[in-house]
Amino acid sequence: MSIKDIIAPFAVWKRAFEKPWTIKKPIDDRPGADRYRGFHKNDGDTCIGCGTCETICQNAAIDMVPVDGVQGDGGDSGLRPQIDYGRCCWCALCVDICTTGSLTMSNRYVWTDNDPDVYRFIPGYDSKEWDNAETGYSRPEGYSLLKEERVEMPALSVEEGLKSFVEMIKGYSAEQAVKEADRCVECGICVAECPAHMDIPGYIRAVREGNIDEGMRLLYETNPFPASCGRICTHRCEEVCSIGHNGDSVAIRWLKRYIADQVELEDYGKALPRPEENTGKKIAVIGAGPGGLTAAYYLRMLGHDVAVLEARKAGGGMLRYGIPEYRLPYDQLDKDIEYIRGLGVEIRYSINVDAESFKNLEKDYDALFFSTGLSDPYKLGIDGEDNPRVFGGLAVLDEVTAGKDPKLGKTVGVIGGGNVAMDAARTARRYGAEVTVLYRRRVVDMPADIEEIEEAAEEGITIIPQAIPLRVEDAADGKVGFVWNMAEMVDDPDGGRPRPQPIKGEIHTFVCDSLISAVGQGTNLPYLPEESESGVAVKRYKPVVDERGQTGNPGIFAGGDIVNSRKDAVSAIGDGHAAALSIDRFLMKKEA
Repeated sequence: MSIKDIIAPFAVWKRAFEKPWTIKKPIDDRPGADRYRGFHKNDGDTCIGCGTCETICQNAAIDMVPVDGVQGDGGDSGLRPQIDYGRCCWCALCVDICTTGSLTMSNRYVWTDNDPDVYRFIPGYDSKEWDNAETGYSRPEGYSLLKEERVEMPALSVEEGLKSFVEMIKGYSAEQAVKEADRCVECGICVAECPAHMDIPGYIRAVREGNIDEGMRLLYETNPFPASCGRICTHRCEEVCSIGHNGDSVAIRWLKRYIADQVELEDYGKALPRPEENTGKKIAVIGAGPGGLTAAYYLRMLGHDVAVLEARKAGGGMLRYGIPEYRLPYDQLDKDIEYIRGLGVEIRYSINVDAESFKNLEKDYDALFFSTGLSDPYKLGIDGEDNPRVFGGLAVLDEVTAGKDPKLGKTVGVIGGGNVAMDAARTARRYGAEVTVLYRRRVVDMPADIEEIEEAAEEGITIIPQAIPLRVEDAADGKVGFVWNMAEMVDDPDGGRPRPQPIKGEIHTFVCDSLISAVGQGTNLPYLPEESESGVAVKRYKPVVDERGQTGNPGIFAGGDIVNSRKDAVSAIGDGHAAALSIDRFLMKKEA
């Protein structure tokens, strides 16, 4: 030890005789720096209540709480973060992780009060003097704790895809699936938007942890069509994904598909539960589409005997007869159906139910559920649409499903903007045709999935928007002419979406070898007796049901496209599940 080290402590004594130096008004004279991490602010209009801030806080200083005037809806939980400054350490991880960027921090750091409870407050809702502070900390531009880019899905090239009906999407590898699953923050915003209310955070966590059996179990809790839905689901959950506010939404649908693809049909029983003990109750289901088979699955799992009656030669409904195999291979659909049948659900094909047999079913079974989808194509409502070169979209897809060449010719026009129109157009391209889609509104208004529209364009399909149908007429060389009027979009005075209005003199003719009409489908209920006989009311072509799928007759239930307005498979699945639970409560006299 040096002599300097020995005498150093005595050197501080000279400070004892100096006058103390202090700041008279430290609060006024020492404002926080421009990027100081002070008290929190929150933009209530941007916040979606995802709770990532609560999850990341290592001091448990944030609670998600309800707020007066904030209602949860699609993409918003209705909750907002409450900060506890007795626990907060001002680390700003909550700001850095915020998926929408709504949470920031002012540079104010002085707050005095005699009541300790006031230091638990809801920024953005409990008014504070720093609410409008322009300085403070926010997440730096271009910086994120989250992985913003989605793992790219391997797929066939456009050139390869047009050569056949081989499935376009190849699916994630294990490494890709885990990497994509790692992007999920498990906020649960997606669950409310999913018509089937699947445990999306749960099964994504199962992917991340490599627990495929647990993932399968969670899928089947609310959806017995994972192999199919993992391919063609409209994935509204992804539209509200919190990660999507500052990057790509999580590939929820593809992760669902990944789980189902990892398990062979013969191994399903290892991961999934078996049906409960038999109750002795019998239920008849009319329609072997996603709605009917979903109801059958959950009724069987609850111990009931179920018979499904289907008019066609195979099950799946529109999943089989309205979706081309390059999107949903039949072996994957059959995988879903075979597991349901293997549990003891009886499926009778080529059975046409009429009004008389419907009444017999009501007598022979303890309850009925019908979900027969939308099978009647809408007419264009114009002169000449009965021309033999005009085909229905569903009829074309039906022929292809049966393995037949629809013989559409070299040039094809498709009228409509929904998924059937896109599927028919892309099917025609695979038969070598040059295809043009004509739609009466703008491209942005097309009801088809955006990815279907984009993929159609990539495949060389031309889209002509704002084309109002006028008439169909014969053309030279056995062709057909579609006469249409160019439209301009005018605002709806009632606040609805803009409407197409014909532009005077802007008349055009599109000549092609064949024309496909795909402007929507309607309900066909030939099997349903009169309301006086069945107790089932029909209003605007739809059976009237309550929120549980129950009709005016307590023992008859309905679901799927014939009752809901969403017209997609996952909504029919949600209806089938809800109806199964309602039928079980009705038969077993359970409390709601």
